[in-house]
Amino acid sequence: MQIHITSNDGVPIYVQIVNQVKHLVASGRLAPGEEIPPIRALADQLLVNPNTVARAYLELERAGVVTKRHGSGTYVSETPSPLSRREKLKVLTQRVDSLLVEAGHLDIDLPEVIELLHERQEVIRREAAKAAGADARQRVPANQTSSGSKG
Repeated sequence: MQIHITSNDGVPIYVQIVNQVKHLVASGRLAPGEEIPPIRALADQLLVNPNTVARAYLELERAGVVTKRHGSGTYVSETPSPLSRREKLKVLTQRVDSLLVEAGHLDIDLPEVIELLHERQEVIRREAAKAAGADARQRVPANQTSSGSKG
């Protein structure tokens, strides 16, 4: 599980962890039933106090995003993501706020940030299309050729 924290954007570390786990769940990068790292392991990875991670996990459990299994670990809830559109937008808003603050520190104005977002979206779309094409080619049996297909 990839989580990145920053100490200079004013958002408490436990909130950053909560928001990023919610984002990973909402985006499907953490699947229902998937185990998330133990508190100590994530604390070591992020170089933070284990109590900070424990507080984040407690918030995630209260929100229904994860469930604890006594003696087994913490897992993404099996039920569909409890994150409403409002909560998803809240998570995204905090990430946008961080981006805009960082852009301000780098003296990058809003039109440049928007242009960069459009450029990055196009790169991501091309990469996704390329990956989808590669996946489709891998699923076609070797004895089939494209001459028999319509299109």
